Order: sequence, then C-alpha cells, then structure tokens
Amino acid sequence: MEPIVALVGRPNVGKSTLFNRLTKSKNAIVDNTPGITRDRLYGEAKWDDNTFIIIDTGGLDHFSADPMATSIIQQAYIAMEEADIILFITDARHGLIAQDYEIANILRKSKKPVLLVVNKVDEQSLEHLSYDFYALGFNELFPVSSVQGYGLNDLQTRLNVLIIPEEQDHKKNDEDICRIAVIGKPNAGKSSMINKLAGKERLLVSDIPGTTRDAIDTTITFNNKPYIFIDTAGIRKKARINENIEYYSVVRALKSIKRADVTLLMIDASEGISEQDTKLAGYISEANTSVIICLNKWDTIKMEPKKYLHYLDTIRVRLKFIPFAPMVTISALTGRHLNKIFPVIDKVYNQFSLRISTNRVNNLLKQASEAHTPPYIRNYKRLKFYYATQISTKPPTFIIFTNYPKDVHFSYERFLSNQIREHLGLKHTPIRLFFKQRKSKRR
Repeated sequence: MEPIVALVGRPNVGKSTLFNRLTKSKNAIVDNTPGITRDRLYGEAKWDDNTFIIIDTGGLDHFSADPMATSIIQQAYIAMEEADIILFITDARHGLIAQDYEIANILRKSKKPVLLVVNKVDEQSLEHLSYDFYALGFNELFPVSSVQGYGLNDLQTRLNVLIIPEEQDHKKNDEDICRIAVIGKPNAGKSSMINKLAGKERLLVSDIPGTTRDAIDTTITFNNKPYIFIDTAGIRKKARINENIEYYSVVRALKSIKRADVTLLMIDASEGISEQDTKLAGYISEANTSVIICLNKWDTIKMEPKKYLHYLDTIRVRLKFIPFAPMVTISALTGRHLNKIFPVIDKVYNQFSLRISTNRVNNLLKQASEAHTPPYIRNYKRLKFYYATQISTKPPTFIIFTNYPKDVHFSYERFLSNQIREHLGLKHTPIRLFFKQRKSKRR
C-alpha cells in the first residue's frame, strides 16, 4: 500500500497550501483565517515514480474557543495514528511559540518518524528564520515555501529515503505471491470467508456491520501455495458514512483494490445485487484489476432451478461493464465451495499476469483485420493497422500502431479487444489497448 504522510501543526501555518503543492491540486481550501480545515483531506502525490498518500489535517489548538476544536483535534490524532511519516509544519514568519512546543511533545510520543518543516521561507536569504526551531529537539529541519516551492526537493528526497527501501524489500519478498483484496458491503461475509479459509479465527467476525476498520493482510496456504488475502472494511454509501474512522476505512479499502492482483467482490446473495454493489464493481473496473464475483450465503437461497439461471443473468446484466469476471457461489458460514475459489483465483491471476509473444499478437491482428476490414475514414482513406505488441502485464496492455490512432472507433476497438480475449487466452482479465501513430518512413 502507498506510504501515508500526515501534515500536522497549529492553525494557519500553511498545511493546506503545502498539501495542494504536493498533490498538485486545489482540493484544500486555503485562507488566512485559522481553522478553515476541519476534516481530514486525502490526496495522492507522485515523486520520482513513487506514490504517497498525503493527509491534510486541521490545526491543533487545545485552547481554542471554537466548539469544533475537539472534533478537529480528534481528526488530527486519527491521521497521526494511521500515518507512516508525520510532517510537523511550523511558521517561520510568526516564529517559535508555545503551541509548537506542545505539539512537538505530542509527536514525540507517537513514536513515528517526524520531519520538522519550517514553512513560509520564500528564499534562501530567509533560512535564518528557521534556526530557532531547532529548539524543538528534532534532528532534521527543512525550511520550505509551500507557495514558492522553495526547499521542497530536499524534503521529497528525504521522504523517499525513509519509505522506499522498506517498500522495495516488501515487494521483493512477496513479488511472486498473488494478492487478493476482498471487498463488499458491510456484513457481506468477507471476514467470515477468510477465517474459514485460514482455518482459525484470524479476523474479528460480528453481525454488527462495520466491525473491520482497516485493511488486514492474511497469508493463507492452499496446496502448498501461499496467497495473501486483504480483508477490507465494508463500503457503505457515502450518505451513510457518519463515523470519522469509517470514512478513512473506505479510503484504505479502495486503495487495497489498487494493490491487489485479484479482487473478490462479495455480494450477499440473500439480498440480491444492490446499487452499491454495482458501484464497487465500477471502482474495480477503474482500477484495471482482475475480479471474481462471489455470491455469498448461497445456502440461504431457495428457488426453482429455472429461477437460479434468471437470478444469475440479472447479476450479469447489472455488472455488464465487467463481463470478463467469473462468478462463484459460496457459503462462508458452512464453507460450501470455498476450496473451489483457489483454482479460479489461479486462472484469473495467470491471465492477469500473462505475457504473449509479439508474433502471436501480430498474427491475431492480421487475422482480425482480414475478418473484419477496418472502415474508411477521413478523405476516403482506409484505417490501417501495421503491427502490435504487448508492453506490460497486470493487466495485459497492448500498443497497436496505426495510421490514424484518433479515428479508431470504440466499436472497432471493442472488436479487437474481444478477439484478443478469445484467441489469446485472456477471457477472465481486463485488458488495455493503446493506439499510436506509426512514424512515417523517409524516402
């Protein structure tokens, strides 16, 4: 999962401005009035091909008369609890004050890596304003300007050094192990399924929706082969998310989808497919990860055989934007058909990570073009496809060189996608196609 960096400090020191600068967005409201930021705000920052999650928090002011101060402080403490690194933001223009000492003592107790950032140092000649802040007792101090961008390169470099070696070791150890994210509405049976597969009460199970607050990794071995299951908090509709911790659980659940190779979409068969289930499928589709539809509590369904087929067809229609997803019926409570999940996971994961030779891809492109001739386009010129190759896996991604890449109609792109799925063994994985202009040959 991406490292999490929390911005913490007293009110009006420029945390939101720094958040916008790091995430290259304008999501955080910036104003000179203290206390503008009340809730935690999340964003992604990319530095040197590495992705971080940045959390902007409200100002820590234990003596504020604002009735919302207690809630704001609670939000900041939650962010500090979940963060891998804390950036302690201070204000060079206002200088060192008592509140800074108080916050420094709180951060030392967190036992998290803390980088002291002295903001509003707009140029090198003003760096002397930051020297007084060494009195806070932190070894590393970074004078920066969130408005001008001064000093941010040094700060970002230090963050990379703190996080990336650990991430690389983690990836090296687990690079060959399939990661499976288990998502679904609250109380769909996610934790029960993982406990059943693990053969022990590894995760807390309760009838109360929302028991799981965080994403939890559990290694399960089947037929001497390890799998990493990621149990996530149940995702509710936004209108029903009232608790602060639950909101953050949703963010982590959606991030878990991105780092998974296979996602198990748990649907409560006794309730049928809901609008929220289709939205979750949409998140999976946007993340371009492979997916298996798990109809849980299947043992509670009692209907005639013909109605079973109609029931499954209805789900397929509702999830038509992930037609490649295989479907399994299980019971997490009784363990029915749970062992059959692993062969399906293997099939989906193998296709998700499959590498296909350029020769096979080009032969298929030629056969597809002959079977369904590309249409004429601008000035009665025919669309031509010259050659293609696979450029990456997870998911399989192909680049196709053509004379007019912008004029490839979505219907013909869909035709090529279907041909690739059918003839190259990719029926159960998302695929991506990119069209590129072939460079013209010189005379």
